[in-house]
Amino acid sequence: MVPYGETPVRPCSGSDGGIGGEAQLATEFDRGVLTGLLVGEGHFGGDGRQPQITLRMHVRHESLFRWLERTFPGGRLYGPYSHGGRDYFQWMVRGTYLRDEILPFLAASIRPELDAHVSERLSQMRARYPGRLPETPGELRGEAPDEGEPGSGTLRRT
Repeated sequence: MVPYGETPVRPCSGSDGGIGGEAQLATEFDRGVLTGLLVGEGHFGGDGRQPQITLRMHVRHESLFRWLERTFPGGRLYGPYSHGGRDYFQWMVRGTYLRDEILPFLAASIRPELDAHVSERLSQMRARYPGRLPETPGELRGEAPDEGEPGSGTLRRT
């Protein structure tokens, strides 16, 4: 049973794992495509309880959304919707998949020198959900804060 509004995953033709293929592991190229899509069209926010990243685009981009489903299977595709004269799909990522899989490469890629506005939106999302998302690049890589680092909140071991 598919939750209301969520788009069911359709069987794919082809077996190469690329566009039109079966489920695959994300390559560096795939992560770059997702980063570019999110810089250009993404929304970094949340619902007040948990952070989420949303990508909403016209239904003519359905094949791209199907590729996202296969390549980043922790995200969810919703739609198609028709609202206000717009026909669109919406792909969302949240929860542990956002925290553990998507955020680490986005935080490394989306820097102020690439796009200051999007970098700030990503930083604001991370700050708005401190219990759900790591706030510093070190935390994204699973590193412990330095002992005695201001604001680290860690006790010094003796």
